[in-house]
Amino acid sequence: MDFYQALALEAGGPVLELAVGTGRVAIPIAQAGVPVVGLDHSVEMLAIAWEKVVSLGLDIELHQADMRQFELGRQFGLVYCPGRAFLHLLEPEDHMACLRAVHRHLEPGGRFAVNFFVPSIPLIASHLSAMPPWEAKKEFRDPETGHRFVVSYALFYEPFRQRVTVHHRYDELDEKGRVVHTEYKTYTLCWIWPREFEHLLARCGFEVEALYGDFDRAPFGPHSQEQVWVTRKP
Repeated sequence: MDFYQALALEAGGPVLELAVGTGRVAIPIAQAGVPVVGLDHSVEMLAIAWEKVVSLGLDIELHQADMRQFELGRQFGLVYCPGRAFLHLLEPEDHMACLRAVHRHLEPGGRFAVNFFVPSIPLIASHLSAMPPWEAKKEFRDPETGHRFVVSYALFYEPFRQRVTVHHRYDELDEKGRVVHTEYKTYTLCWIWPREFEHLLARCGFEVEALYGDFDRAPFGPHSQEQVWVTRKP
């Protein structure tokens, strides 16, 4: 949060957030005094974001659009895509379409910032079975019913397509620890190697200002788990 807020304060605003969702990142930036324009494909998430914007009286403008093909008719000093949302674009054509749309919406010298995980070869290799194991992730308690929820996940990797499908299972337990309800959610992400993204950026007219290994702006290195990119439109 601090990383993107600092970039927004440097840009001065308004700034454009791709995959704004429910406003988790946009709201603190707007509260810091930077006007935000937010874009997302999900009408449901935008509705939640709009309720927050109205209740807080913030300067946030929201648009429903696909980040591969949007046209707002103006340019920004900063466009950013936080939370690894860029990885929901699964094909190189999608990546380039998004990057070119961002390029059109940047002022000369404007920045594009984005982050995503560093692919782990050992992790990929350990999840290549046809039936990946369920792994407990976290627990929380429903404040209304008092029931406990256990969230588990299973990862299914497809190396030849550079995709990982994430299966989430939500088990609702009663006061005796019995499972009374289970829900499943699934989504798919791609993964992008650092040199691969350098080539994508170059093909779409960007210059790399910095590649960090975390949000504290540590240099990217062999033990980095995150790719944090700051790029610029010449």
